[in-house]
Amino acid sequence: MHIHEYQAKGLFKKHNINVPNFIVVSNSSETQSACEKLGGSLWVVKAQVHAGGRGKGGGVIVCSKIQDAVDASAKLIGTNLITPQTDANGQPINEVIIEAGQDITKELYLGLLVDRASETITILASTEGGMDIEKVASETPDKIIKKQIEPLGNLSTNECIDVAKKLGLDSSLHDQFASALLGLYDIFTENDANLIEINPLIITGQNEIMALDGKIDFDDNALYRNETIASLRDIAQEDEKERSASEYQLNYISLDGTVGCMVNGAGLAMATMDLIEYHGGSPANFLDVGGGTTADRVAKAFEIIQSGKNVKAILVNIFGGIVRCDLIANGILQAIEKVGLTLPIIVRLEGTNAQEGLQILNSSNFNIITEADLTKAAKQAVEMAK
Repeated sequence: MHIHEYQAKGLFKKHNINVPNFIVVSNSSETQSACEKLGGSLWVVKAQVHAGGRGKGGGVIVCSKIQDAVDASAKLIGTNLITPQTDANGQPINEVIIEAGQDITKELYLGLLVDRASETITILASTEGGMDIEKVASETPDKIIKKQIEPLGNLSTNECIDVAKKLGLDSSLHDQFASALLGLYDIFTENDANLIEINPLIITGQNEIMALDGKIDFDDNALYRNETIASLRDIAQEDEKERSASEYQLNYISLDGTVGCMVNGAGLAMATMDLIEYHGGSPANFLDVGGGTTADRVAKAFEIIQSGKNVKAILVNIFGGIVRCDLIANGILQAIEKVGLTLPIIVRLEGTNAQEGLQILNSSNFNIITEADLTKAAKQAVEMAK
């Protein structure tokens, strides 16, 4: 689950990480009073969307006059922001931050993430703050500092200072940097985060370390024990179909192809999508109905897939292990009748009671193509989508 920059900065403040003074506004008419309250002579208007690259998309506007800030807010609020990390429709801007401008002398990058390769929480730091960290990592990997944290241990002040030294920070900043990094680690571990980024982490003219931006992603599977974090969810930033799918415990991701996919198991779903691509088609979605498939969940899956305007055919690829294929077949028929499915559908069943399941589908009154061979099923789905 993603949260907004202002929400991340709220967590930063609670953990003694310095952030600029800011005010969140949802109407441009609130901007003038926000600027006056913040004071100073420089303000930054920042669109609040769940996407990086806001500056490249025109979502971060520096203003030296209050009227410019008012105009910037009016320009952004109520529109969609398109960035290198969004689709062509962009993300809706319902709020902006009005933030006090800062005297920046240095920009750094600081982040924490779960590194699957080392099975640790890993610190990433770089002197190349404010830039695309992915580009820095690929083009100048020597500028990325990595430090793995012992899983059964804890992060120490000395380890934080060691990172500060590698960044070339003056000794007068070591304690501030250590405090910020320890605060990030506490947020990460206490709230089941997957990723925290501050880009840039700045050093001001007053020799203060400050988080100028903030991005945090949390583990969806742990939200049940993090009610405070779950309450920060902004469903307006989420794909409507993906949000609807999650309510039925369906794993769904929208894509831009023409073959809708309904599969049980993430690995099988990836293999199915690869096979569609291999035979000249393109998947319209990733949809994993899981191992405990029910008629209601299958019906919802068909409803979501069919709602995609670009979908021309549906490939159902089910491996009956925990659930028998004959029960799945009956669930598919109930779902098709409930949803009123009109798209061509190809069903491939394998596993427990697969032959019985195929016979049930073949004996139905619905126009369903059945296939036991996955390659043949994929080829037919691609052809029917054309």
